[in-house]
Amino acid sequence: MSNDVLVIAEQMDGVIAEISYEMVGKAKELAASFGGQVVAVALGSGVAADGFASDATLVVDNGVLSQFNPEAYGKVIEALVAEKSPRLVMFGWTATGMDLAAWLSARTGKPCVAYARDLCVENTSLVVSSQVYGGKMLAEVAPEGDMAIVACVAGSFHADAGRGSTPATKIDSPVSLDGLKTKFVEAIKPVGGDVDITAQDKLISVGRGIGGKENIELAEELAEKLGAVVSASRPVVDAGWLPRTRQVGKSGLKVKPKLYLMLGISGAPEHLEGMKSAELIIAINTDKKAPIFNVAHYGATVDLFEVAEAMLELL
Repeated sequence: MSNDVLVIAEQMDGVIAEISYEMVGKAKELAASFGGQVVAVALGSGVAADGFASDATLVVDNGVLSQFNPEAYGKVIEALVAEKSPRLVMFGWTATGMDLAAWLSARTGKPCVAYARDLCVENTSLVVSSQVYGGKMLAEVAPEGDMAIVACVAGSFHADAGRGSTPATKIDSPVSLDGLKTKFVEAIKPVGGDVDITAQDKLISVGRGIGGKENIELAEELAEKLGAVVSASRPVVDAGWLPRTRQVGKSGLKVKPKLYLMLGISGAPEHLEGMKSAELIIAINTDKKAPIFNVAHYGATVDLFEVAEAMLELL
């Protein structure tokens, strides 16, 4: 068993996801405490992964891995972990990380901590701060054994700390990918809508707290006065109050506006993943324990309708 930290990077269409750099940056701190190295691993076909600040970067290059296949990815990662024997394996708590972290834990019998917001080493032991109850509380856990698997919430660490120029080494798959029972069929991407929320400088984003479809008009009026566009969290889209092209989050679109004003959004990890890079985040929510207040630059625990109407009057 080594003291290395293995970071499973994520990519889509050959582009490395931001959370991968976040994890490498945090992994550098942990590896220094363990006395090991950071090894970034990317799976895919033709993936350019030369931008990490890791001690080593491995790219498992195989056509079967060009699109995410949980069975294929899981088998490759399991074989690499058996070969490298790391002290810690880090995943993103994302749509793919949920599959893979659970797979690896079940296959190896090693403990897995999900929803991780922070990691540190205390007296040579790994301690993980994991959010529970929708992010309203943090639980500190110390995984037992010689290896741990941790899935990290996007936006928990600084991505710049994980950027560098370590050259990537392409390797063959350590396990045969013939005879898979799961196959990739099709990637269904959001269709174009009336606006592209990813290109907007200002977004007024509404959540379940808006109450009903009839109240969307208030947000649209405020957006018009501010020169903004209305976006939403998943519950609003699932309810049919706004089209899916307006959805921000892990299963929607990632945005990076100069202003992100949130009305009635609690701040679930899935939503944070889509808007954490906004320059200015303002949250309005009556729940003082809403996790969004952990990331917002400004916030108010008041009725969103009162705030919206007061802003309209001032504007």
